[in-house]
Amino acid sequence: MQPGFIIPDPAAAPGTPMPVLASIVAAALAGGVLSAIAAAFTLALTAAWIPRLVSFAVGALLGAVFLELLPHALEIGDTHQVMIVTLGGLLAFFLLEKLVLWRHSHGHETHDDAADETEHDHAMHARAGGHGHGQGHGHDHGRTGLMILIGNGVHNFCDGIVIAAAFLADAALGLAATLAIVAHAGPQQSGEFAVLVHSGYTRGRAFAYNVASGLATLAGALAAYAALADMQQALPTVLAIAAASLLYVAVADLIPSLHRRPEPIETAKQSALIAAGIGVIAVVHAFLGH
Repeated sequence: MQPGFIIPDPAAAPGTPMPVLASIVAAALAGGVLSAIAAAFTLALTAAWIPRLVSFAVGALLGAVFLELLPHALEIGDTHQVMIVTLGGLLAFFLLEKLVLWRHSHGHETHDDAADETEHDHAMHARAGGHGHGQGHGHDHGRTGLMILIGNGVHNFCDGIVIAAAFLADAALGLAATLAIVAHAGPQQSGEFAVLVHSGYTRGRAFAYNVASGLATLAGALAAYAALADMQQALPTVLAIAAASLLYVAVADLIPSLHRRPEPIETAKQSALIAAGIGVIAVVHAFLGH
């Protein structure tokens, strides 16, 4: 363990900053349940707003990875180990997504190619923060919706682990990670809400399921807190995995969705919003830095 690397005591005395566990719970609720509620409001926005939110989320994710998570992991851990774990994490998330896509397509072999492509696009569009109106494709009796709920629950659970690990390492790091997660969870859950409605769920039921899956963020955060509070030596590895997770979401899921609008003016807007997302994390780092 590096000198000066101390996990704050959850039972902090009165008058000290908010205990770590309370911060983790608040951040997990913001990252999960509140983002699901916010997603319902984003559906009232015009479709043009969704790519704007996605662009900002890309910047926030990249900022959290390269300004907070990786630098802190390198500060408290072995450089070679952190980079190897980050690389392995990226490859693991690639294989995990391949498995999910394979399972999805394997269960729909009887569909024609056009239907498969449309349904696959709905699932990926939701993950990328798209609006997913479902035009030209009838209800699928909840199969796509069920897959979205399972995938969203697992994703939220991992977000909770990221939040807990970040707060256990440093309060500013935890805040930056939470901002990045909230930034991308809002448009993502908006797209998933649309897929659930398309899949045959009523709007009320889809909203309830989205909020319920958001609780997985809290479950992941509490599980990580219980596992990591007395395992300081594991934090560099967990932070590296967290960085790989957020980096993969930004590069593999969100950025490709922005390439659907290659016009120069749209590219300029996207670049400005990405810079704004990075700027928010940079400001957090400057004011609440180590």
